[in-house]
Amino acid sequence: MVKQGSKRVKPKNIGFNIFNYTFLTVLTLLCLYPILYVVFASVSDPHELMNYRGLLLKPLGFTLSGYKLVFKDNSIWLAFKNTGIYVGLGTAINMIMTVMGAYTLSRRDLLWKGPIMIIITITMFFGGGLIPWFLLMKKIGLYNNVWAMLLPTAINTWNMIILRTGFQSVPKELEEAAIVDGASQAKILVQVILPLSKAVLAVIFLYYLVGNWNSWFNAMVLLKDRALYPLQLILKETLVANDSAASAVGSAGGVAIDSVQGSTAYRELVKYCVIVVATLPIMVVYPFLQKYFVKGVYVGSIKG
Repeated sequence: MVKQGSKRVKPKNIGFNIFNYTFLTVLTLLCLYPILYVVFASVSDPHELMNYRGLLLKPLGFTLSGYKLVFKDNSIWLAFKNTGIYVGLGTAINMIMTVMGAYTLSRRDLLWKGPIMIIITITMFFGGGLIPWFLLMKKIGLYNNVWAMLLPTAINTWNMIILRTGFQSVPKELEEAAIVDGASQAKILVQVILPLSKAVLAVIFLYYLVGNWNSWFNAMVLLKDRALYPLQLILKETLVANDSAASAVGSAGGVAIDSVQGSTAYRELVKYCVIVVATLPIMVVYPFLQKYFVKGVYVGSIKG
């Protein structure tokens, strides 16, 4: 037998461990490489990048001209501000609505609890379609304004069910003790349920945070005024309609592009730079909440 730390590892397990670590290492590199590719490409010389083929393991030359073009474009800064509003206010609305819904559905004495859960669950599988949804949003005034990005996605059914299950895992004896002490339902929620559900709340918070940051479809359908566009919609325009978007960035930055080949090269460079700009903030936040993921999802799934 072979010692591994303070434990003894059987010879037949050594082969499995080698395979396991090798497989996970390769899988990690495969997941990490696309991120590194985009980062390296964003600081590479645009002309060298256009002519390069194969794996990109380091920057081709070094230039920050792509980032200068991006940050000189006023639409990027405006989109950052809009995204900050949508993420901050939207996530707050998401959490308030989801907590209220989950707490109500977690009550054991809720009248018609079964039929209500069935009706709520149906919404996860069936919808009225894009056109009726768009007409409804326009009819109730959620078109081409800030609220169009906040209210239609105020609550996610799946997140509410996970949070409801997490609330149900809190020992009922604690709630009964609070009731004996004269606590109201609101006080039970704030002082008993929420402090004991921090892990699952962190998971739901991160789900909403990332979802709001990455949201672009509702903006594409419901926003007409470009001044209201979020960052992800600007990114979508840059990637899909790169001719018009990159030309706008170039002109806003005041950078002269002498030839068609140069123009195309800078368009490619700007695309990678915008991807980094749109992705980096959420990647910085993620590690601080990632530690709650395993515990939170586990707590939200042990009861039905």
